[in-house]
Amino acid sequence: MIYMFRDKKVVVVMPAYNAAKTLVQTYNEVIEQGMVDRVIVVDDCSRDDTVAIAKTLPNTIVFRHENNLGYGGNQKSCYRLALQEGADIIIMVHPDSQYTPLLIPAMTSMIANGLYPCVLGSRILGNYALKGGMPLWKYVANRFLTLAENILLGAKLSEYHTGYRAFSREVLERLPLATNSNDFVFDNQMLAQIHWYGYTIAEVSCPTKYFAEASSINFRRSVKYGFGCLGTALSFRLAKWGLKSSKLFPPHG
Repeated sequence: MIYMFRDKKVVVVMPAYNAAKTLVQTYNEVIEQGMVDRVIVVDDCSRDDTVAIAKTLPNTIVFRHENNLGYGGNQKSCYRLALQEGADIIIMVHPDSQYTPLLIPAMTSMIANGLYPCVLGSRILGNYALKGGMPLWKYVANRFLTLAENILLGAKLSEYHTGYRAFSREVLERLPLATNSNDFVFDNQMLAQIHWYGYTIAEVSCPTKYFAEASSINFRRSVKYGFGCLGTALSFRLAKWGLKSSKLFPPHG
């Protein structure tokens, strides 16, 4: 079924890795919103039945990496395929049911009506993070990194680390995503690039939940991610001041 909300094609992308237990539930909740024209599942060489299950889902494009490329590499494929599919609005929903698809109509409407080119589902707004079970150490790290990034990027977001994001086609076509990391810091680099090109980012309050099947990174990788976020923000500031060039933040008119 084609919905074309305000003549915009809405595509949901799901970067999947070992998501067999939660994929169907997430898909059903996405489709129930009644605004999504196509779902794209990109499997990053899962060890479970993610691909087999994804292929049973109606109106879904399934793409599998032959080798594990990482979370950033998965997203690069997601956005490339969405653009090839003719998407006007692209929404990333993790297939682990950690973020509720109930916000899809609100996020879609904000972009389709020309209000914002990028919308994030924030776990911090509304104090949902700790209520939803976010570990205290992750919450503290989230607040510290967000403060540092807001200062260095000259922005004012409540958080940079949510995996629930919606974009206009224009944003995805303009960002130099190929230069970004294939690891988790891809998320952060992408938001810094959106700021670099002068786009405004909106946020909506998003409840979240942590449970056994929800994807998460361990402490060691979280530390690596944190330093990567700080490095990205510092590179942004140095590039803004003209002190050091960066392939992440190329000169633009």
